[in-house]
Amino acid sequence: MARGNRARLAALTTALLTLPLLAGPPALAADRTPAAGRTPTAEVAAEVVAEVAAEDRAAARTPSRLPGGGKTVFGRKRFLTAYYGTAATGSLGVLGETDPDRAFSRIVRAGKPFLQRGERLLPVYELIVTVADGADVPGADGDHAHDVLHSRVQSYIDAARRNGVLLLLDLQPGRTDFLATAKRWEWALKDPWVGLALDPEWRVGPTEFPGQTIGSVSAREINRTAGWLSRLTRDNDLPEKLFVIHQFTTGMVPDIRKVRRRDGLAMVQHVDGFGSPADKLATYRNVAVPRKFTMGFKVFYDEDAPRMRPKQVRRALPDVRFVSYQ
Repeated sequence: MARGNRARLAALTTALLTLPLLAGPPALAADRTPAAGRTPTAEVAAEVVAEVAAEDRAAARTPSRLPGGGKTVFGRKRFLTAYYGTAATGSLGVLGETDPDRAFSRIVRAGKPFLQRGERLLPVYELIVTVADGADVPGADGDHAHDVLHSRVQSYIDAARRNGVLLLLDLQPGRTDFLATAKRWEWALKDPWVGLALDPEWRVGPTEFPGQTIGSVSAREINRTAGWLSRLTRDNDLPEKLFVIHQFTTGMVPDIRKVRRRDGLAMVQHVDGFGSPADKLATYRNVAVPRKFTMGFKVFYDEDAPRMRPKQVRRALPDVRFVSYQ
Protein backbone atom coordinates (compact mmCIF):
# COMPACT_ATOMS: atom_id res chain seq x y z
CA MET A 1 0.00 0.00 0.00
CA ALA A 2 1.30 3.48 -0.86
CA ARG A 3 2.49 5.67 2.03
CA GLY A 4 -0.19 8.32 1.38
CA ASN A 5 -2.95 5.72 1.40
CA ARG A 6 -1.72 4.21 4.66
CA ALA A 7 -1.94 7.68 6.22
CA ARG A 8 -5.48 8.14 4.97
CA LEU A 9 -6.59 4.82 6.45
CA ALA A 10 -4.90 5.63 9.76
CA ALA A 11 -6.69 8.98 9.92
CA LEU A 12 -10.00 7.31 9.10
CA THR A 13 -9.51 4.69 11.84
CA THR A 14 -8.73 7.40 14.41
CA ALA A 15 -11.83 9.34 13.40
CA LEU A 16 -14.07 6.27 13.69
CA LEU A 17 -12.70 5.39 17.12
CA THR A 18 -13.07 8.96 18.36
CA LEU A 19 -16.57 9.59 17.01
CA PRO A 20 -18.50 7.59 19.68
CA LEU A 21 -16.60 9.38 22.45
CA LEU A 22 -17.54 12.76 21.04
CA ALA A 23 -21.16 11.77 20.51
CA GLY A 24 -21.91 11.21 24.21
CA PRO A 25 -24.20 8.43 25.62
CA PRO A 26 -25.86 5.98 23.23
CA ALA A 27 -29.03 7.24 21.60
CA LEU A 28 -32.35 5.39 21.60
CA ALA A 29 -32.82 2.92 18.79
CA ALA A 30 -35.21 5.27 17.03
CA ASP A 31 -32.57 8.04 17.09
CA ARG A 32 -29.94 5.83 15.45
CA THR A 33 -31.78 5.74 12.13
CA PRO A 34 -29.85 7.92 9.63
CA ALA A 35 -31.57 11.06 8.47
CA ALA A 36 -32.63 11.15 4.84
CA GLY A 37 -29.63 11.67 2.55
CA ARG A 38 -27.05 11.06 5.34
CA THR A 39 -24.51 8.24 4.85
CA PRO A 40 -23.88 6.11 7.98
CA THR A 41 -20.35 6.15 9.36
CA ALA A 42 -19.80 2.50 8.45
CA GLU A 43 -20.80 3.19 4.86
CA VAL A 44 -18.44 6.18 4.71
CA ALA A 45 -15.64 3.97 5.98
CA ALA A 46 -16.42 1.32 3.41
CA GLU A 47 -16.38 3.88 0.61
CA VAL A 48 -13.00 5.29 1.67
CA VAL A 49 -11.51 1.82 2.04
CA ALA A 50 -12.78 0.88 -1.42
CA GLU A 51 -11.36 4.11 -2.89
CA VAL A 52 -7.96 3.51 -1.29
CA ALA A 53 -7.94 -0.10 -2.51
CA ALA A 54 -8.71 1.06 -6.06
CA GLU A 55 -5.87 3.57 -5.93
CA ASP A 56 -3.51 0.86 -4.67
CA ARG A 57 -4.52 -1.44 -7.52
CA ALA A 58 -3.82 1.38 -9.99
CA ALA A 59 -0.45 2.04 -8.34
CA ALA A 60 0.41 -1.64 -8.59
CA ARG A 61 -0.21 -1.48 -12.34
CA THR A 62 2.03 1.59 -12.67
CA PRO A 63 5.62 0.51 -13.35
CA SER A 64 8.26 1.83 -10.98
CA ARG A 65 11.04 0.93 -13.40
CA LEU A 66 11.76 1.78 -17.01
CA PRO A 67 11.06 -0.56 -19.92
CA GLY A 68 13.58 -3.39 -19.73
CA GLY A 69 14.27 -2.73 -16.03
CA GLY A 70 16.31 -0.27 -14.05
CA LYS A 71 15.66 3.38 -13.23
CA THR A 72 18.16 5.24 -15.45
CA VAL A 73 17.37 5.92 -19.09
CA PHE A 74 20.78 5.11 -20.54
CA GLY A 75 21.64 2.41 -18.02
CA ARG A 76 22.08 -1.22 -19.04
CA LYS A 77 23.87 -0.06 -22.21
CA ARG A 78 20.69 1.23 -23.78
CA PHE A 79 20.64 2.92 -27.18
CA LEU A 80 17.49 4.93 -27.95
CA THR A 81 15.75 5.21 -31.31
CA ALA A 82 12.63 7.32 -31.90
CA TYR A 83 10.06 8.13 -34.49
CA TYR A 84 9.07 11.82 -34.39
CA GLY A 85 5.73 13.39 -35.31
CA THR A 86 2.24 14.02 -34.00
CA ALA A 87 -0.89 11.92 -33.77
CA ALA A 88 -3.08 10.97 -36.72
CA THR A 89 -1.12 12.77 -39.45
CA GLY A 90 2.16 12.26 -41.26
CA SER A 91 2.50 15.94 -42.14
CA LEU A 92 4.74 16.68 -39.13
CA GLY A 93 6.78 13.51 -39.09
CA VAL A 94 6.90 9.79 -39.62
CA LEU A 95 5.36 8.84 -36.25
CA GLY A 96 1.85 9.87 -37.31
CA GLU A 97 1.92 7.97 -40.59
CA THR A 98 0.53 4.90 -38.85
CA ASP A 99 -0.92 3.81 -35.51
CA PRO A 100 1.32 3.51 -32.42
CA ASP A 101 1.59 -0.29 -32.53
CA ARG A 102 2.72 -0.38 -36.16
CA ALA A 103 5.04 2.54 -35.47
CA PHE A 104 6.63 0.46 -32.71
CA SER A 105 7.53 -2.27 -35.18
CA ARG A 106 9.03 0.29 -37.55
CA ILE A 107 11.08 1.90 -34.76
CA VAL A 108 12.52 -1.48 -33.80
CA ARG A 109 13.50 -2.22 -37.41
CA ALA A 110 15.12 1.21 -37.75
CA GLY A 111 16.91 1.00 -34.40
CA LYS A 112 18.45 -2.47 -34.41
CA PRO A 113 21.17 -1.66 -36.99
CA PHE A 114 22.55 1.03 -34.65
CA LEU A 115 23.32 -1.44 -31.88
CA GLN A 116 26.89 -2.35 -31.05
CA ARG A 117 28.06 -5.31 -29.01
CA GLY A 118 26.21 -5.60 -25.70
CA GLU A 119 23.81 -2.70 -26.34
CA ARG A 120 20.05 -2.87 -25.90
CA LEU A 121 17.50 -1.00 -27.97
CA LEU A 122 14.97 1.21 -26.17
CA PRO A 123 12.31 2.47 -28.62
CA VAL A 124 10.81 5.95 -28.16
CA TYR A 125 7.66 7.64 -29.43
CA GLU A 126 8.47 11.35 -29.76
CA LEU A 127 5.00 12.86 -29.95
CA ILE A 128 4.44 16.57 -30.61
CA VAL A 129 1.73 17.41 -28.09
CA THR A 130 1.82 21.22 -28.39
CA VAL A 131 1.96 22.17 -32.07
CA ALA A 132 3.07 25.60 -33.30
CA ASP A 133 0.71 27.44 -35.67
CA GLY A 134 1.42 30.07 -38.31
CA ALA A 135 0.57 33.75 -38.53
CA ASP A 136 -3.00 33.07 -39.65
CA VAL A 137 -3.83 30.84 -36.62
CA PRO A 138 -3.28 32.90 -33.47
CA GLY A 139 -5.41 30.70 -31.22
CA ALA A 140 -7.70 31.83 -28.42
CA ASP A 141 -4.87 33.32 -26.36
CA GLY A 142 -2.73 34.54 -29.24
CA ASP A 143 0.18 32.19 -28.59
CA HIS A 144 0.10 30.62 -32.09
CA ALA A 145 0.13 27.06 -30.78
CA HIS A 146 -2.41 24.42 -29.83
CA ASP A 147 -2.47 21.24 -27.75
CA VAL A 148 -3.47 17.93 -29.30
CA LEU A 149 -6.37 16.01 -27.76
CA HIS A 150 -5.63 14.41 -24.40
CA SER A 151 -7.29 11.23 -25.63
CA ARG A 152 -4.70 10.91 -28.40
CA VAL A 153 -1.85 11.38 -25.95
CA GLN A 154 -3.41 8.77 -23.67
CA SER A 155 -3.53 6.34 -26.59
CA TYR A 156 0.26 6.68 -26.93
CA ILE A 157 0.72 6.20 -23.17
CA ASP A 158 -1.31 3.00 -23.44
CA ALA A 159 0.70 1.85 -26.47
CA ALA A 160 3.95 2.59 -24.65
CA ARG A 161 2.83 0.29 -21.84
CA ARG A 162 1.86 -2.47 -24.28
CA ASN A 163 5.11 -2.33 -26.21
CA GLY A 164 7.73 -1.33 -23.64
CA VAL A 165 8.40 2.10 -25.16
CA LEU A 166 9.29 5.51 -23.74
CA LEU A 167 6.96 8.37 -24.70
CA LEU A 168 8.60 11.77 -25.20
CA LEU A 169 6.25 14.78 -25.20
CA ASP A 170 7.59 17.37 -27.66
CA LEU A 171 6.65 21.02 -27.10
CA GLN A 172 6.37 23.68 -29.84
CA PRO A 173 5.03 26.49 -27.63
CA GLY A 174 4.81 29.40 -30.08
CA ARG A 175 4.78 32.63 -28.06
CA THR A 176 4.31 30.87 -24.69
CA ASP A 177 7.25 29.86 -22.50
CA PHE A 178 8.23 26.21 -22.11
CA LEU A 179 7.46 25.95 -18.39
CA ALA A 180 3.87 27.17 -18.72
CA THR A 181 3.35 24.79 -21.63
CA ALA A 182 4.93 21.83 -19.82
CA LYS A 183 2.67 22.34 -16.80
CA ARG A 184 -0.37 21.75 -19.00
CA TRP A 185 1.00 18.22 -19.54
CA GLU A 186 1.71 17.45 -15.88
CA TRP A 187 -0.98 14.77 -15.87
CA ALA A 188 0.90 12.81 -18.55
CA LEU A 189 4.38 13.53 -17.17
CA LYS A 190 3.41 11.80 -13.93
CA ASP A 191 3.56 8.55 -15.87
CA PRO A 192 6.93 6.83 -15.22
CA TRP A 193 7.64 6.25 -18.92
CA VAL A 194 6.85 9.77 -20.18
CA GLY A 195 9.60 12.38 -20.75
CA LEU A 196 9.82 15.90 -22.15
CA ALA A 197 11.42 17.50 -25.23
CA LEU A 198 11.84 21.24 -25.83
CA ASP A 199 11.88 22.44 -29.44
CA PRO A 200 13.29 26.02 -29.43
CA GLU A 201 12.82 26.37 -33.19
CA TRP A 202 9.14 26.97 -32.42
CA ARG A 203 9.58 29.19 -29.32
CA VAL A 204 9.18 32.69 -30.76
CA GLY A 205 8.96 36.22 -29.39
CA PRO A 206 5.80 38.28 -28.80
CA THR A 207 5.88 39.88 -32.27
CA GLU A 208 7.16 36.85 -34.20
CA PHE A 209 5.38 33.98 -35.91
CA PRO A 210 6.30 30.27 -35.92
CA GLY A 211 7.59 29.18 -39.30
CA GLN A 212 8.67 32.70 -40.28
CA THR A 213 11.68 32.80 -37.97
CA ILE A 214 13.82 30.27 -36.14
CA GLY A 215 12.92 30.59 -32.48
CA SER A 216 15.20 30.49 -29.46
CA VAL A 217 15.22 29.93 -25.72
CA SER A 218 17.51 30.98 -22.88
CA ALA A 219 19.33 28.63 -20.53
CA ARG A 220 17.36 30.28 -17.71
CA GLU A 221 14.03 29.14 -19.17
CA ILE A 222 15.39 25.65 -19.79
CA ASN A 223 16.69 25.50 -16.21
CA ARG A 224 13.32 26.55 -14.79
CA THR A 225 11.53 23.91 -16.86
CA ALA A 226 14.04 21.17 -16.02
CA GLY A 227 13.91 22.11 -12.33
CA TRP A 228 10.12 21.79 -12.28
CA LEU A 229 10.30 18.39 -14.01
CA SER A 230 13.03 17.21 -11.64
CA ARG A 231 10.84 18.07 -8.63
CA LEU A 232 7.83 16.36 -10.22
CA THR A 233 9.93 13.24 -10.72
CA ARG A 234 11.21 13.29 -7.14
CA ASP A 235 7.86 14.05 -5.52
CA ASN A 236 6.15 11.20 -7.35
CA ASP A 237 9.00 8.71 -6.81
CA LEU A 238 9.44 8.19 -10.56
CA PRO A 239 12.37 6.67 -12.42
CA GLU A 240 14.69 8.95 -14.38
CA LYS A 241 12.99 10.92 -17.14
CA LEU A 242 14.26 11.66 -20.61
CA PHE A 243 14.71 15.44 -21.08
CA VAL A 244 15.65 16.57 -24.59
CA ILE A 245 16.73 19.94 -25.99
CA HIS A 246 16.52 20.17 -29.79
CA GLN A 247 19.01 22.40 -31.58
CA PHE A 248 20.54 22.98 -35.01
CA THR A 249 21.91 26.55 -34.76
CA THR A 250 23.90 28.19 -31.97
CA GLY A 251 21.31 31.00 -31.84
CA MET A 252 18.53 28.61 -30.81
CA VAL A 253 20.14 28.21 -27.37
CA PRO A 254 22.91 30.83 -27.32
CA ASP A 255 23.97 30.13 -23.72
CA ILE A 256 23.48 26.36 -23.71
CA ARG A 257 26.61 25.86 -21.61
CA LYS A 258 24.71 27.51 -18.74
CA VAL A 259 22.08 24.76 -18.72
CA ARG A 260 22.32 22.93 -15.39
CA ARG A 261 22.08 19.21 -14.91
CA ARG A 262 19.14 18.10 -12.79
CA ASP A 263 18.62 15.07 -10.58
CA GLY A 264 16.21 12.56 -12.02
CA LEU A 265 16.62 13.72 -15.63
CA ALA A 266 18.61 12.14 -18.47
CA MET A 267 19.53 15.34 -20.29
CA VAL A 268 20.05 15.09 -24.06
CA GLN A 269 21.14 17.70 -26.57
CA HIS A 270 19.57 16.54 -29.83
CA VAL A 271 21.14 17.92 -33.03
CA ASP A 272 18.59 18.20 -35.84
CA GLY A 273 20.30 19.57 -38.96
CA PHE A 274 19.36 18.12 -42.35
CA GLY A 275 21.07 17.84 -45.74
CA SER A 276 24.09 15.90 -46.94
CA PRO A 277 26.20 13.91 -44.48
CA ALA A 278 28.85 16.63 -44.65
CA ASP A 279 26.28 19.31 -43.85
CA LYS A 280 24.82 17.31 -40.95
CA LEU A 281 28.21 16.61 -39.41
CA ALA A 282 29.18 20.28 -39.72
CA THR A 283 25.98 21.28 -37.91
CA TYR A 284 26.66 18.75 -35.19
CA ARG A 285 30.21 19.92 -34.59
CA ASN A 286 29.07 23.54 -34.53
CA VAL A 287 26.52 23.14 -31.74
CA ALA A 288 27.24 19.89 -29.83
CA VAL A 289 28.32 20.03 -26.19
CA PRO A 290 29.02 16.34 -25.45
CA ARG A 291 30.83 17.04 -22.17
CA LYS A 292 27.59 18.42 -20.70
CA PHE A 293 24.91 16.28 -22.35
CA THR A 294 24.20 12.82 -23.66
CA MET A 295 24.06 13.37 -27.39
CA GLY A 296 21.22 12.83 -29.84
CA PHE A 297 21.06 13.04 -33.63
CA LYS A 298 18.19 13.25 -36.12
CA VAL A 299 17.89 11.48 -39.46
CA PHE A 300 15.39 12.82 -42.00
CA TYR A 301 13.80 10.36 -44.41
CA ASP A 302 13.06 12.98 -47.07
CA GLU A 303 15.35 15.99 -46.48
CA ASP A 304 18.65 14.12 -46.04
CA ALA A 305 20.38 13.36 -49.34
CA PRO A 306 21.95 10.89 -49.20
CA ARG A 307 20.62 9.60 -45.90
CA MET A 308 23.24 8.54 -43.36
CA ARG A 309 23.16 4.86 -42.49
CA PRO A 310 23.36 3.57 -38.92
CA LYS A 311 26.98 2.44 -39.16
CA GLN A 312 27.96 5.81 -40.61
CA VAL A 313 26.32 7.63 -37.71
CA ARG A 314 27.97 5.45 -35.06
CA ARG A 315 31.38 5.68 -36.70
CA ALA A 316 31.28 9.46 -37.26
CA LEU A 317 29.53 10.36 -33.98
CA PRO A 318 30.59 7.95 -31.22
CA ASP A 319 29.03 10.14 -28.49
CA VAL A 320 25.50 9.74 -29.91
CA ARG A 321 23.23 7.47 -27.83
CA PHE A 322 19.85 8.57 -29.21
CA VAL A 323 18.79 8.76 -32.85
CA SER A 324 15.37 9.93 -34.01
CA TYR A 325 13.78 9.67 -37.44
CA GLN A 326 11.54 12.31 -39.00
